[in-house]
Amino acid sequence: MISKSELESLAKKLMFEMNDDEYETLEKEFDVILKQMDLIGNIKDIDKVEPMIFPFDLELNDDYLREDVYNNEITFDDMKINVKDYEDNRVKVPKVVE
Repeated sequence: MISKSELESLAKKLMFEMNDDEYETLEKEFDVILKQMDLIGNIKDIDKVEPMIFPFDLELNDDYLREDVYNNEITFDDMKINVKDYEDNRVKVPKVVE
């Protein structure tokens, strides 16, 4: 289980502001996630299972999946309408990591 002090330390490093209710909810969610990870870790003979490369059991050929097509170009002039600060065709964002 992850403690509230560990969550507070992580929140501080990530510059998150959280109240006690949010910490309590996050503790419970982490507890569920860690229990699920334990269950996954206890699966026997997992190394004998062939990895799945596609979720459906189909004969794959060139006709089944389409090629990726680039079809939506946004110019910098269009983009800068939605940004607060930019310089030399680059968007400036606030520093979020110490």
